[in-house]
Amino acid sequence: MSCGEPHETDCSEVLDHLYEYLDREMPDSDCEKFKEHFDECSPCLEKYGLEQEVKKLVKRCCGHDDVPSDLRSKVMGRIELIRAAEAAGSDGAAAAGEAEASERRAAEKDDQDALRATETSSADSSARGRKKFA
Repeated sequence: MSCGEPHETDCSEVLDHLYEYLDREMPDSDCEKFKEHFDECSPCLEKYGLEQEVKKLVKRCCGHDDVPSDLRSKVMGRIELIRAAEAAGSDGAAAAGEAEASERRAAEKDDQDALRATETSSADSSARGRKKFA
């Protein structure tokens, strides 16, 4: 996505780091550059607004669910695997494939864990509802 206009900070860089900006996980100097970019670039501002609303919706709908304590370390580990494979270049093709397969397996496990947690949460909610009307 790009508005086609030249900016000090490229649209692709802004969009690549949008969640870091939304989560306030970047240095203040970078935040200022992003704010300037949003002031100049309506497509990026629109994407920022959309992602901000999605984040609010997820927080509102899922904010009460317990998050596995090791989730952040798992996600960061996967990111590092992918970055290492990309940095390795042509030799990294096999590593990237391995990282991708590992990521798929971990994602499938996480999906299964999430499903179990949802089923448990749903059963607990049903039980609470029956108690209210009993």
